[in-house]
Amino acid sequence: MMNLSNLLAFSRLLMAPLLLWLLAYRDSALLQGIHSSWIDYFAALVFVLASVTDFFDGYIARTCHQITALGKVIDPLADKMLTLAAFLGLVVLGRADVFAIFLILSREFFITGLRVMIVSEGRDVSASWMGKVKTVSQMFAIGFLTINWPGGTALLWIAVVITLYSGYEYIRDYMRGK
Repeated sequence: MMNLSNLLAFSRLLMAPLLLWLLAYRDSALLQGIHSSWIDYFAALVFVLASVTDFFDGYIARTCHQITALGKVIDPLADKMLTLAAFLGLVVLGRADVFAIFLILSREFFITGLRVMIVSEGRDVSASWMGKVKTVSQMFAIGFLTINWPGGTALLWIAVVITLYSGYEYIRDYMRGK
């Protein structure tokens, strides 16, 4: 059960609270004396490493035939925890619009519930192409906002639109019986 793919997903579960701590608790005693831009860069590094594990755990699971029931649960959970940590930390920093984050997280919770329902019906819930585009758009927005680069807010709102549209696709496909 605990193969390389699942270990990578589990590592993402551990990186999520670290990311949140770096973003939201930068005034803690452990970070005293470190310039905030360095904390931003380290938080971005943690996020990029976690995102890379997301790519590789899926790739390894598919190519090495390491798909497990545990992996089907832990991988999306790790993804949601990572984005939740990033978005909450960015809201605390005042870098992300709280309404944009509300829309993204509401879609994520709703679609996660829908996916559980679909699985209980014995149907396939593989990520769609638009779901993958949604993930990438959110990752770019999080990266830009974490480092505080210009254009981060625009990327966040683009991610909101893509996120809501991909949610619409899941609902549409469910209603059509796909």
